[in-house]
Amino acid sequence: MKRNHVVTLLIALFAGFIFQANAQAPYKRSYGLILGTTQGISYKSFPSQHFSIQLDLGTKYCYVYGSHLWTLELAPNFMYEGWLYEGLYGFAGLGGSVGYNWQCYRYMNNRPPYEHESCNNYKGGVNGIFGLEYKFYIPLTLQFDFRPGYRCIFNFDGLTDHKFDWGLNFGVRYTL
Repeated sequence: MKRNHVVTLLIALFAGFIFQANAQAPYKRSYGLILGTTQGISYKSFPSQHFSIQLDLGTKYCYVYGSHLWTLELAPNFMYEGWLYEGLYGFAGLGGSVGYNWQCYRYMNNRPPYEHESCNNYKGGVNGIFGLEYKFYIPLTLQFDFRPGYRCIFNFDGLTDHKFDWGLNFGVRYTL
């Protein structure tokens, strides 16, 4: 139980450090790639000084009932971002994801028939997001983020899977 308290304290200190920062937004908007648990394209915009919106569209890996599946998903994230040190910014926020999975997998049920096959599933989820971003003097940013969350996979027959989900991603974007 002490480990949970330490993790909570570290997250609170990180978020507090970000909220104390007061600098201008590093850029207006950026376009690029995201690699890691999610592979795809990424867009990030600063509608205000510290508030940023990031949209990622691509494929995401997930593990369901012993099957390795890929989903095509759109993930919007809303973040508070603040200056930490020359070119380095920290951010924390919330987001979500919606997606589609075209692969089939088998899963067990508690009532007959015990084994089912699920195909053409939809995915939805909510997540937190926090990480670091470095803005170079040239129009380029590098971003590393961690996204813990909760996901549900369902089809028209009902919910087929739900569990804790996470992602580690690295982003490279051209800034405007």
